[in-house]
Amino acid sequence: MFALISIIFAGIGMLLSTTLRAKLNKYSQLPLPGGLSGAELAANMLQHYGISDVRITQVNGQLTDHYNPRDKTVNLSYDVYHGRNVAAAAVAAHECGHAVQHATAYPMLYLRSRIAPVISIMAPIQQYFLMFGVAGTVMLDNVYILYAALIVFGTICLFSLITLPVEFDASRRALAWLDDSGVARDEQYDGAKDALFWAALTYVAAALAALLQFLYLLRFLTKRRKTQG
Repeated sequence: MFALISIIFAGIGMLLSTTLRAKLNKYSQLPLPGGLSGAELAANMLQHYGISDVRITQVNGQLTDHYNPRDKTVNLSYDVYHGRNVAAAAVAAHECGHAVQHATAYPMLYLRSRIAPVISIMAPIQQYFLMFGVAGTVMLDNVYILYAALIVFGTICLFSLITLPVEFDASRRALAWLDDSGVARDEQYDGAKDALFWAALTYVAAALAALLQFLYLLRFLTKRRKTQG
């Protein structure tokens, strides 16, 4: 059952990722009226909110755009940094939305940032905890290994759920600024909104997968305890 959940959501994740790339490619063909690049747009948005201690940098890869609260940097991929189109505007404004969250002490961003270092350790080893947790419980009759697996999956699930309001709020701030500033209107605004909607769905799918995996392990442990009891 656990493997089935993982396979289903892996497929959903691939589908959403493919759709998101298609949407970004589509809106990369739609120019902005003002002709701003993603980097210029990001600088304008940060200036609008009075944020002067955040740097805008270029990073390698695609869909690698992110805001780093530790060193206060808005990191944009090459296509977004130099792009003068709706896709670049949507992504750049979204990442600046995180910078605005940081500047205004948005509590969910703070909470996610506190958990992130733990997740960077747990995420690569979660499948090993699952394997040894189930095997240890069944073969060695040692339920404590499964408890450890539950802690790992529970923490990852919590992180995924906290990520949802953080991402939704960043997109809300991005779209509000794009509209209020006049950078994106009508067709351009609708395109930015559509792109960010599909980006948000990737986080929803990841959160649902994490939640179902955690609930499955919890159910497995509960049934095991009832059998032993």
